[in-house]
Amino acid sequence: MANKLISQIGLPTSMANIFAARSILTAKDALSMTEFELMALLDVDLDEVKSAVSHISAMVCPPPQTALSLMEDQVHEFSFGHFPTLLRGLDDALCGGIPFGSLTEVVGPAGVGKTQFCLKLSLLAALPSSFGGLDGRVIYVDTEAKFSPQRIIEIGINSFPQIANAVGVLKEIAGRIEVMRPSSLDEFMESLRKIRVQLLRRQVKLLVIDSVAALFSGENNDKEIRGSHQHSHGCSLSYLKSIAELSRTPIVVTNQVRGQTRCEVLQYSFQGLQANHTRSSDAEECHVVPALGIQWAHCVTIRLIFEAHSGNNKWMKIAKSPLSAPLTFPYTIDSAGISLLSNNGVTLIGPDINLIRSQGHTVFYGN
Repeated sequence: MANKLISQIGLPTSMANIFAARSILTAKDALSMTEFELMALLDVDLDEVKSAVSHISAMVCPPPQTALSLMEDQVHEFSFGHFPTLLRGLDDALCGGIPFGSLTEVVGPAGVGKTQFCLKLSLLAALPSSFGGLDGRVIYVDTEAKFSPQRIIEIGINSFPQIANAVGVLKEIAGRIEVMRPSSLDEFMESLRKIRVQLLRRQVKLLVIDSVAALFSGENNDKEIRGSHQHSHGCSLSYLKSIAELSRTPIVVTNQVRGQTRCEVLQYSFQGLQANHTRSSDAEECHVVPALGIQWAHCVTIRLIFEAHSGNNKWMKIAKSPLSAPLTFPYTIDSAGISLLSNNGVTLIGPDINLIRSQGHTVFYGN
């Protein structure tokens, strides 16, 4: 609630305009200052400042709710607060799709279809409502230069053949997807602060970060976020989570993987290590775990794991969700993007929920 826009909390227009003119845009901006500091900055008398602060405080402090009202809100959220992926088994398990206002992570090794999944979601978010889309803008943060506009068009034509003959629709879709390529975490955070007003005003229907691990890996080479960078990285993750919750924008991020100690035969280049192709049957299929460690894992609401089994079989796991039991679905990658081979998920128990199987040598359509 602290990031709620002052322009949206019912202050008199004249006072709201004064706050905006002084670049005090959110409740947090206003409440982080003393009344005397605000009086000097806004150039208004103390009574007006006290009245404004009192109103802002009342609006951002949520009132208590009964268990019944929370349950009713949850039913409404299940009905209207999800972004359908059009993967029926996944949407059914998540009560309608990816929940608005959440961080959804797609994690897996290279070549399993993480970027393909994000491209399909971007298409659906930008697709006009007359074709079943969200009819909105998309911000795609492409940290590894893997975004392909040609692939977006290919997925669109093969998923919705009718748009190929609709005049101007493909161009309209492409114009709604804004691609950003920050070179560092600091540059990304600065960009996020610049677009936060657009997010908070719900002008953006989807934010994709592909991949979040690439932003952090340039600043530390360890398996976990630790040391002197831990606090700043923790703040970055918390800020990203708060933007998702306050704007009700679905934020989808991809994450890379790292090898476990018992699987040292498979390493990934983003760790600065070389692959070790030694003997061992595990060289063909190894267990890996998500990068960025436990702090990041606690930030995400939904964790989807994409993995490759022997024989080029691919499986999508719902490894973490407040809405679904751990399930896994077989899938394939084709001209229309990601497609489930079965809508009936297989229930998972034990350590297999969080472990990731990887063959490391099969690549389809990039990442």
